[in-house]
Amino acid sequence: MLFLDCKMVDALRGRRRVRVSVCKPPCSFWFLLLFGVGGLVLFIHLQDLSDMVLQQAPAGVKFRGTTQSRQCAQFSEVVGSVSASLHQRPEEGDVDPISPMQLPDSQWKRQAATPGSREHDPGSPQVTKRHRKLLKTGLLQRPNTNSSSSSHSEISRRLSDVQESRRRIVREVCGKYRSNISRTITPHHVSRIYVEDRHKLLYCEVPKAGCSNWKRVLMVLAGVANSTQEINHVSVHYDNHLKRLDSFDRQGITNRLETYTKVLFVREPMERLVSAFRDKFESPNSYYHPVFGKPIISKYRVNASQAALKTGSGVTFREFIHYLLDVHRPVGMDIHWEATNQLCSPCHLHYDFIGKVETLEEDANFLLRKIGAPENLTYPSFKDGNPKAARTSTQITQHYFSQLNASERQRAYDFYYMDYLMFNYSKPYKDLY
Repeated sequence: MLFLDCKMVDALRGRRRVRVSVCKPPCSFWFLLLFGVGGLVLFIHLQDLSDMVLQQAPAGVKFRGTTQSRQCAQFSEVVGSVSASLHQRPEEGDVDPISPMQLPDSQWKRQAATPGSREHDPGSPQVTKRHRKLLKTGLLQRPNTNSSSSSHSEISRRLSDVQESRRRIVREVCGKYRSNISRTITPHHVSRIYVEDRHKLLYCEVPKAGCSNWKRVLMVLAGVANSTQEINHVSVHYDNHLKRLDSFDRQGITNRLETYTKVLFVREPMERLVSAFRDKFESPNSYYHPVFGKPIISKYRVNASQAALKTGSGVTFREFIHYLLDVHRPVGMDIHWEATNQLCSPCHLHYDFIGKVETLEEDANFLLRKIGAPENLTYPSFKDGNPKAARTSTQITQHYFSQLNASERQRAYDFYYMDYLMFNYSKPYKDLY
């Protein structure tokens, strides 16, 4: 009887040991499960931080993260092995280690399956950080040729629209104010036009509107010089390298007017006038001082000194304006301050291209590309005359015109009124009408 009782006790103890051994696996399972999930969340956080650093880094900056990458890879292998061991447990009826709803919202969004991710395609090869870095670098450094070409086409379209608008305004003004003029083209109408036959270009010279540099460009186009840099002031104005249109016979003039690109560059009239005055009367000049200065001082200066009368130096801007507006001038007009519509006859010649000094570089280079000029030829930025003097600007122009009264400013505006209309320049002063 005692033997049986011992047997029963031993059996009960054995059963209890079995139950205890059965209870141990769930405890270790939950420990490993929590360890694995915590490691997985930490690993994902580190991956997001590294991706963010790579995205925000400047182009060309490389990070030396080989040791950290190796440690992360080893850690991911440990987490993977733990996860695999958990999936291989023999118990049935156990719940999934963790469901997505138990994760924080931000973690759930990061783990959501996306096309190309490991969750979306379990059989796809793993994309490493190095692969992602190479892909991102390649995308950043790949030139967007489509975007570049579209931007060039948009600029070209915009400049073409500007040209069409400028030509239309000239036609409208000519039709309204010059409809009764003779349409016959005489040598006088083309006397200021230079010819460049190789690129079929006709350029009307407007002094103080970039004409010196345009002559340099024409000389390079004609093959007279290899570069605008090597052409000095004397060669531009006095060596006669360029032909004028009035030097051809009538047939030659007509053929070129019908088939060549006719070009005109203009400038705000008052600014052009001040630029001419500063260049010819405020700087030493062996021609304009005696030829224009002496008669201007003699007629418009009270009690002029003998030195001024002898040299013609020191003409004031107000004296110059009195000469300009006088119908009985003591000396004739000059191309440097004559109105552009008188110099280039836009109502007779119908120019194909009308550029402006205010947008000179953009207009000039757009034209050069249209006529097929060499790619390395661009409009130069040399300053002839007095290179040390500041270029005549709107502020400088206002300073000179502040020396005049309202009546004198109005009469000066009237003198250039057709230029203001034809080339769509605004009134320079509010009190003008």
